Amino acid sequence: MKINGNEIRPGNVIEHNGGLWVAVKTNHVKPGKGGAYNQVELKNLIDGTKTNERFRSAETVERVRLEQKDFTYLYEQGDALVFMDSESYEQLELQKDFVGERAAFLQDGMTVTVELYDDKPIGVSLPDQVTLEVSEADPVVKGQTAASSYKPAVMENGVRVMVPPFVSAGERIVVDTNEITYVRRAD
Repeated sequence: MKINGNEIRPGNVIEHNGGLWVAVKTNHVKPGKGGAYNQVELKNLIDGTKTNERFRSAETVERVRLEQKDFTYLYEQGDALVFMDSESYEQLELQKDFVGERAAFLQDGMTVTVELYDDKPIGVSLPDQVTLEVSEADPVVKGQTAASSYKPAVMENGVRVMVPPFVSAGERIVVDTNEITYVRRAD
């Protein structure tokens, strides 16, 4: 689908210079002299490089629609993570570094959304929050102020998270997978 250069919005995926790019930031500029343009910060979906481009309203770009499919996480096999398509039961192997540091939050049977372009995986999004057990937490130091005195804790998956002083080892807490921060105690 072709769109004009001034219609590019953050989050749009476009085909540009032979690559797939996602618009991170856009800024409409109308200089006193000359035509208006859209200053767009683009991030390459394949290798992660960033660039800034100017698109005039007369220019057209190809907007790409990514297919989103739900996959179930099965297991880890060496450096690969194995997922299963929830509809066709086909298996998909992704490298650990493709998923990134958030791979530590994957749990057996967890449903993730994989973005595909021409049946090639481009991105993986995990649930925003996961419930984990605290395996180690520093003891509370008496006399510390109650205002924002968080202490480090290690989760069952080995990830370090800052938690409030009342959280102790063995408790289950909810962790934000994007920010890697404590949200609340689990029910």
